[in-house]
Amino acid sequence: MNTPVCRIAAIQMVSGPEVDRNLAETDRLIGEAAAAGARLAVLPEYFPLITGDETAKVRICEQEGAGPLQDFLRDAARRHKLWLIGGSCPMAADRPDKVKNSTLVFDDDGRRVARYDKVHLFGFRKGEECYDESATIEAGNEVVAFEAPCGQVGLSICYDLRFPELFRAMGEVDLIVLPAAFTYTTGQAHWEILLRARAIENQCYVLASAQGGRHPSGRRTWGDSMIIDPWGEVLARLPEGPGVVVADLDPARIADVRASLPALRHRKIS
Repeated sequence: MNTPVCRIAAIQMVSGPEVDRNLAETDRLIGEAAAAGARLAVLPEYFPLITGDETAKVRICEQEGAGPLQDFLRDAARRHKLWLIGGSCPMAADRPDKVKNSTLVFDDDGRRVARYDKVHLFGFRKGEECYDESATIEAGNEVVAFEAPCGQVGLSICYDLRFPELFRAMGEVDLIVLPAAFTYTTGQAHWEILLRARAIENQCYVLASAQGGRHPSGRRTWGDSMIIDPWGEVLARLPEGPGVVVADLDPARIADVRASLPALRHRKIS
C-alpha cells in the first residue's frame, strides 16, 4: 500500500427544525475537524433538518446538481480544504411526495465525486415509538464506493448497518462510512456491536457519524459517533452532544490485519 496515513473525522450533531441554524453549526464543526488535521470528514444523517414533521424534508428536497444544501457542502469542502461526506440530504425522488435520502461527497476542490441513495428504509414499532421511513423516502438500489485520499471508501446510511450483504457488495474497501440518526432504543441495544462487526468482518476502518442527543422535536437519538479500526478496536468516540471525533486511518494497519488473518481471501460464498 502506498496510501499514507490519513486523518479522518466524524461530526456529531443534534439538528433541529431550522435549516440555516443547522448549516451554521455544521460549518463550525467542519472547521473544527479541519483544524484537527482531518483530510476527510463525515456529517451525520439528516444534518440539515430534524423535525417532528416528517414531510418537512420533502419541502426542502433538491434536484440533482443544484440547491442551497448542495451549494453549502461544495463551498464548505472547498473553504475548509477537506473531503466532505455530506451525511444525508433530501434529494428529489420519482414521486413528488417522497425524497431520496442521499449522501453526497465533495472533494477538497468542491467537486462532487459520489452520491449514494439509502437502500434500506427503517421501520420500527415498540409501544408508542414508531418509525416508517418508506412513508416519505424512496429507496435507492445501487452500492457505491469511491477513491479518496484515505483509499477506497464505501458509503452507507444508518439502517443499512443491519445488512452485511451491502458491505460485502462494496468489494475490498479501506473505510466504511455510516452517517446515522439511530434511535435511542435501537442504538442502546445494537449500535456498537454492529459497527464493530462490520469493521471486523470487512477488515477495514469504520467511521460512524451520528445525531446524538435530545432534539427540539422531543426525539432522542443515540449518538456515540466513533471510529473503529480493522481489528474492531474503538479508536475514538463521542457519546452525546455536538462535537468532532478524530483518528488516523493507517493503511499499514489494514495490511497487517489482512495478512495475519486473511479472512477475505478465505471466503467461499459471494
